[in-house]
Amino acid sequence: MPARIILSDGEYRHLRTYKHDFFAATGLYAGPSGKVILKLGRLVGLLGLPMSWLGRYLADRECAVYRSVADVPGVPRYLGRWGETGFVHQFVEGHPLQRNESVVDEFFPELDRLLGELHTRNVAYADLEKRENILVGDDGRPWLIDFQISWHWPPSGRQGGQRVVPDELGKFILLRLRQADRYHLLKHWRRHRADQLTVAQLEASYRRGFFVELHRRVTRPLTLLRRAALKKLTGRSRSAKQDGPEFLESSDAGFTPQASKQD
Repeated sequence: MPARIILSDGEYRHLRTYKHDFFAATGLYAGPSGKVILKLGRLVGLLGLPMSWLGRYLADRECAVYRSVADVPGVPRYLGRWGETGFVHQFVEGHPLQRNESVVDEFFPELDRLLGELHTRNVAYADLEKRENILVGDDGRPWLIDFQISWHWPPSGRQGGQRVVPDELGKFILLRLRQADRYHLLKHWRRHRADQLTVAQLEASYRRGFFVELHRRVTRPLTLLRRAALKKLTGRSRSAKQDGPEFLESSDAGFTPQASKQD
């Protein structure tokens, strides 16, 4: 990650890198307005092939989601683009939801409302399977982070540009991913506060559904393949959670700090 970045209100310095993987790196920065998160899409090529196009594409998609849900409580405030493949958002004081963690009575009802608001705005979160994407704020309230694979499908006529995916297929994917969101919400709810669920909700929390089962069967082999390739290339089977060589080319050495682009 860059050692420093320049935003509209001044210089922010790197405190730590939370994680980086094949697609992006995520770092914590502190500056005049407090702490912010910089998510930086991939810039470095792979086996001689350019990959910055992928970083730009994923950043464009995720920023579009952040803009569409900008005023939803429980979503970090979007602060604008940074550089070619990056963007900045508010840092949330808290921690990822832990296994068997006790949460306040309102935690899952609020998470339910948050997810419902995303769905109302034609956004499927699509990554609720990962418990670590659910943050427990220092005030005990839920937050959702990391919209990299979220599916945003506004009604026809409200989407600028040419769509690659046919409209009916896009709506079908949105429907199925929202159903998967509901399943994963109930699954986490059952594991942490089963006492709050009805019998029908408890039963639904065990029904994966076709889309969830398909996702499991497709992504598990791909994950194992990715880890095998990563181990062959780098000697480690999992993506590093701290600064690593794939993103060091964006540090102070050979990298000029840039001001953020406000959308």
